[in-house]
Amino acid sequence: MTRDTGRTGLRIETVTGEDMLEEWRHVHNVIVPPAAMTPDEARDRQERYRLANAYLDGVLVGCSTVRPPRDGAATVIARVLPPYRRQGIGTALYEDGLRHARVRGARTVETCVLAANTDGLRFALARGFTETDRYTLDGESDQWIDLRLAPPHAQSLATRA
Repeated sequence: MTRDTGRTGLRIETVTGEDMLEEWRHVHNVIVPPAAMTPDEARDRQERYRLANAYLDGVLVGCSTVRPPRDGAATVIARVLPPYRRQGIGTALYEDGLRHARVRGARTVETCVLAANTDGLRFALARGFTETDRYTLDGESDQWIDLRLAPPHAQSLATRA
């Protein structure tokens, strides 16, 4: 499924097929190398979550993941390759993910950012997310940050549904 983003030349498409899944995996692995996925791990994600790719004038520029609501909270993650940041692509991916989360019944939204990804953290904080947890996975050294959309942003999620 292709969605109109309102930005000329930008399209967001739900991942279908191996080629698109490999593109999604490429962006994911560039943005979060400590959590780099194998093709099989990406296929598992595709079965459980809604994955999408962003293309600007036909060039792959980003991807997103929307995890279905659990206890009312969906997880929306937008990833944009560094050369394409600060052009509205992350916002388009994020808003697309929010729409999907609302359709799935989310009452609030969470996200997860690799602490070393200062652009991603700044993006989340600018959209009203607040930090809920910082942690390092067992056996690893990279720090992760969980964030939750804070009121009034969370309230606007419910009213726009």
